[in-house]
Amino acid sequence: MADKQDLYEVLGLQKGASDAEIKSAFRKMAMKYHPDKNPGDKSAEEKFKEINEAYSVLSDPDKKTKYDKFGFAGIDPNAGFGGGGGFSGFGGGDGFGFEDIFNMFGGGGGFSGFGGRSANRNGPRRGQDIQKTMSISFNEAVFGCKKEIRLTKSVKCEDCGGTGAEKGSEKKTCPECGGRGTVTSAQQTPFGTFQSQRTCSRCGGSGSIIEKPCRKCSGAGTYRKTININVDIPAGVDTDSVIPIRGQGQPGVNGGANGDLYIVLDVQDSDVFERRDDDLWIEAPITFSQAALGDEITVPGLTERLSLKVPAGTQSGTVLRIRGKGVTNVRNGRPGDLYVKVFVEIPTKLTSEQKKLIKEFGETKTLEGYSKRKKFSDTLKDLFS
Repeated sequence: MADKQDLYEVLGLQKGASDAEIKSAFRKMAMKYHPDKNPGDKSAEEKFKEINEAYSVLSDPDKKTKYDKFGFAGIDPNAGFGGGGGFSGFGGGDGFGFEDIFNMFGGGGGFSGFGGRSANRNGPRRGQDIQKTMSISFNEAVFGCKKEIRLTKSVKCEDCGGTGAEKGSEKKTCPECGGRGTVTSAQQTPFGTFQSQRTCSRCGGSGSIIEKPCRKCSGAGTYRKTININVDIPAGVDTDSVIPIRGQGQPGVNGGANGDLYIVLDVQDSDVFERRDDDLWIEAPITFSQAALGDEITVPGLTERLSLKVPAGTQSGTVLRIRGKGVTNVRNGRPGDLYVKVFVEIPTKLTSEQKKLIKEFGETKTLEGYSKRKKFSDTLKDLFS
């Protein structure tokens, strides 16, 4: 059996990629391989599932750490890495095999040759997953909220229970293919007898015939419906965070489980804060006297106004930190920090008295370190001498 593909490679990344790179790669690839954009393309469906599985591990700090250190053994102790575990169920036993994996992902095909199993076209197949983007405000992302999303999708017909047959009637086994969904034909040639299979034209490959189709769904077993779904958004989410809602994807086929709905969040920017993961950044103006002599200023926080001490001699562009006043991490509950970048405002209009004081200050020779600096004229003399 081939080894699993590295989760970083699934997203087209190198090991050690940052959280931002992982989020960006997931979003791009999920959009590219989404089943709605690749109808009927089973390879795209499989790729989409791999992408979601890879992101579910690499976006979780704990799982990502274990995976980086131990590989798949770190996130699946029963995967058979490190001795003894192994994969059970391929070709028998009480585990599950390739058929079950493909059925779980909506493939429903199956393999022949593994333990004597053969394809089962009419077995239960899991419904396709759905991905939907939701835009929320900065505050909704930081504090959490409840939202409602409107979604048009296929749902199982309530009248026939998804069978496609009118109440009181049943599906009948197709007499042409005997319920197999395929018809085998033999052809004599000079090189011998050749057999070929084709999809049964009478039942369309379903293996059964509906004599009295359900009037509500016209025999399809499903119909399109617009529904409203409540979404609980936890505090601390960010752009490209994914919220899975189990069982709200497309309905399964032949009794298979429904797919899942994946809500991908798009968080709007704040007018006040710049968010960097769980940390927040703002800029705050200070006067020349506050920078030179030091002061205590007030800056905005998420829920309150905060006091910040500006040390004497602070230079324009200095970054000061207030611990624990950032965004609460959505997984571990620990808050980030608030970083304040101060800049000195230069006044544009001065009174004559203010100009006089600044000029006197500039001519002062007793400031610490000032006497050690060369005058600009002296520097020019040294340069041309």
